[in-house]
Amino acid sequence: MPGCVKLSSPETHQFWEIPVLHHDEHLLALDKPAGLPISPDPADPERPSLVPLLHAAIAAGKPWAREYALSFLASAHRLDTETSGVLLFARDKSTLSTLANWFGAARPGRQYVALVEGNPPHDIFEVDARLAPHPARPGLVHVNSNTGKTSRTQFEVVERFRDYCLVKGDALMDRRHQVRVHLRHAHFPVLGDRAYGGPLLMLSRLKPGYRPKHNQPENPLLAAPALYADRLSLPHPVTGNPLTITASQPKELSVALKYLRLFNSVPVGQSPADSATQEPPATPPASS
Repeated sequence: MPGCVKLSSPETHQFWEIPVLHHDEHLLALDKPAGLPISPDPADPERPSLVPLLHAAIAAGKPWAREYALSFLASAHRLDTETSGVLLFARDKSTLSTLANWFGAARPGRQYVALVEGNPPHDIFEVDARLAPHPARPGLVHVNSNTGKTSRTQFEVVERFRDYCLVKGDALMDRRHQVRVHLRHAHFPVLGDRAYGGPLLMLSRLKPGYRPKHNQPENPLLAAPALYADRLSLPHPVTGNPLTITASQPKELSVALKYLRLFNSVPVGQSPADSATQEPPATPPASS
């Protein structure tokens, strides 16, 4: 039965209980928490990151590492620091090589769910825009038709609200910040994604007669970008059998959707697509 991986960083006094979504003798899949990078950040080497924490726990013989009989563990694909959800690891070098070939090809199977500002005019749309490192904002990317790498994401509307929309996106490539930048490029920025101009979702903008708590500033409903890796579907790297791994919807996103359904629902007889966002958001400030 899948359990959880317990990790801690004594230096920063942080602790994580990370659900195991799938495990077998060749694979381990985790529900990565938002805000935890996969690998060390050169700009902030003291910040804890997932892979070194996992390796240290395996070397220390933590109970969960013994339970799963782990010795080798390597991440097989990309998942942004700010994004939670399905993250797949290989448990041996041969499996890692097979997965690298699969993730390196343009194919469906990497599904994300995002809550965005605005309403697309069509329920199904695609963004085909090359991505390259941002010249002035290290760590971020932008659309560049000349030097960018081929990047394509297929989107489908899941649920519409008056001013917002829940979409799922299938990333056909494995590029940094691909889904976030493609949605920004399509003029539907991810809520809470301050790096790419995504607005904060505040209850005061949704709830009529909202009254703040006495002497307390209002916090946004979403502390992280409203995006998570919902599903990963691929052939098992050893058996070839179809394999689908899913992650639970983040609690903050569930809460945000509850308030949107209460206070931002579409009036009967009105189509939110009629007021779809057509103008791009203002250029976002440099992220810290």
